[in-house]
Amino acid sequence: MNKLPQNQKAIAVDPKRLSTAGLKAFFNIARDWNLKNDQEITLLGNPSRATYFKWKKTPETAQLNRDTLERISYLLGIYKSLQILLPSHISADSWISKPNSAPLFGGRSALDRMLSGNVADLFVVRQYLDAARGGWS
Repeated sequence: MNKLPQNQKAIAVDPKRLSTAGLKAFFNIARDWNLKNDQEITLLGNPSRATYFKWKKTPETAQLNRDTLERISYLLGIYKSLQILLPSHISADSWISKPNSAPLFGGRSALDRMLSGNVADLFVVRQYLDAARGGWS
């Protein structure tokens, strides 16, 4: 069993606060990337349209499941990596939609890859960008 040293306390994570913060960050990223509602729904793991619009209107009412939180986490990492790697916000935000010649993308955009609906594709894009940055941070 893993125990924290006596001088450290476990930090309790409030799932509702985490969900609210995650959704607010996601919708800001979606705005920066000029995503359409259907693309946002796919990236979030295909919640019902009613649920999606409720989350968008009142994110503080959401309590996301683990899959959706994982998806948002990958998207936050992708966004962060692009902001670090590219010289301007405009180029960072537009990279996601541009055709890419890297073998991973086969001439398609990173967004096309991420819109497959599989969480693994979000992971792969994040991993690609993290490697371009020189590792995790």
